[in-house]
Amino acid sequence: MKFQACLGNHDIRTANGDPQVKYAGFNMKGRYYTFRRGTVQFFALDTNSNADWKNQLPWLEKELSLSNAPWKVVFGHHPIYSSGQYGNNPDFIKTFTPLFKKYGVQLYINGHEHNYERTRAINGTTYLICGAGAGNRPVGRSEWTGYSTSNLSFASYEVYKDRIDISAIATNNRVFDKGIIQLKSA
Repeated sequence: MKFQACLGNHDIRTANGDPQVKYAGFNMKGRYYTFRRGTVQFFALDTNSNADWKNQLPWLEKELSLSNAPWKVVFGHHPIYSSGQYGNNPDFIKTFTPLFKKYGVQLYINGHEHNYERTRAINGTTYLICGAGAGNRPVGRSEWTGYSTSNLSFASYEVYKDRIDISAIATNNRVFDKGIIQLKSA
């Protein structure tokens, strides 16, 4: 399975993440990049505090505007909405949510929080924290939370013509949460 990575806060501690960007196994085409798999276009972001926001944000808007993919998935290390230790990121909410709404981003995936949390759609975008693979921390619930747990887990995604099915899987291989993102017709 081909692995596609994005930089996290621990990555930038060593040479500002350059070794990770250059590591062939991560398949990164830079600190932020896009790629397509069938009907899904993915947009990888560098969400670290020292990211190149001056160039990355115009790049993201341009790439989103050019995309004709029915499914648009953005991923970065840090959360936008979170009921965990770090909470919501007001700057990211102000910056990203209008872009996601304007260009029809259906899913944003991140780690950083050591828990699992799936939101209900917020202005058409589902936010998924999938960071409980290597340790866990408590997580609460917010009015927009679809499901949250601090149990160790990972998530899998199945993409269909009309929906994406998200399955959250515990260490005992039990699916403990299923989320469905429906494709909105234009």
